[in-house]
Amino acid sequence: MAESSSATSIRVDQRAVARVVRGIPASDGAGVRLNRVIGQPGFSELDPFLLLDEFRSDNPGDYIAGFPEHPHRGFETVTYLIAGRVRHEDNKGHKGLLTPGSVQWMTAGRGIVHSEMPEQENGLLQGFQLWVNLPRRSKMTEPRYQEYAPGEIPEAVLGNGVRARVIAGGFADKIGPIDAVATAPLYLDLTLPAESKVDVPIPRGHAAFGYVFEGTASVGSAGTTVPKGTLAVLSDGDNLVLRADGSAARLLVVAGKPLGEPVARYGPFVMSSEAEIHQAIGDFQAGRL
Repeated sequence: MAESSSATSIRVDQRAVARVVRGIPASDGAGVRLNRVIGQPGFSELDPFLLLDEFRSDNPGDYIAGFPEHPHRGFETVTYLIAGRVRHEDNKGHKGLLTPGSVQWMTAGRGIVHSEMPEQENGLLQGFQLWVNLPRRSKMTEPRYQEYAPGEIPEAVLGNGVRARVIAGGFADKIGPIDAVATAPLYLDLTLPAESKVDVPIPRGHAAFGYVFEGTASVGSAGTTVPKGTLAVLSDGDNLVLRADGSAARLLVVAGKPLGEPVARYGPFVMSSEAEIHQAIGDFQAGRL
């Protein structure tokens, strides 16, 4: 008798929208106006993500003063520029220019003092800064930069016109250039034409969110409507369904492995205890960063 074969089905759990968070107006640096999404009252973090700011203005008064010299210790900052030009420089001798579509993933580690200043006097400046926590074992690592020009970010173009810039992690056979082992991040910039749909695999167990910055998107298994300037915190699962119905949409999809560790933070320092925060302040004041 011939042996019968049976296909093994693999269950895919769809992520849903667990919470919707609107950004709030904020100011940082030397008066740069921002839309603060993560890091606001009532939504201080989404482990391992500590902050998400969107800056977008064509009024130079909103951004021209920039972010003069300031310190960081204990986490990573991710700057992704959509429009405009930003010059950065630090006390370790590193400097560079961010242009539209470029990304800088800076691991502050044991400490760095840097500045981020607009290199323009008019026109649109738009982009994002994300803060990603580091595990306690890595907080005092040597600082490093991963910086990539627009042409170095792989882009996937699907048959239905959906486009995805893959900054970190993998999507549609493209692998992003960022190496961040501790949180194994996924960072996508997705553009959906009107009446399009896309499935985005996300590692189970990763904390994840979608932030819509153009148009309106339908997010998750229940098709939650998420308008521009709004973040959707996602439930756990293996896959995220996104749709753009009557008009196009553009959004970030970001995910990372939670660290599950204590977080002590004070301004630009993020450590694991209050004692470590006091040490960071003392080291900065003594010029040891």
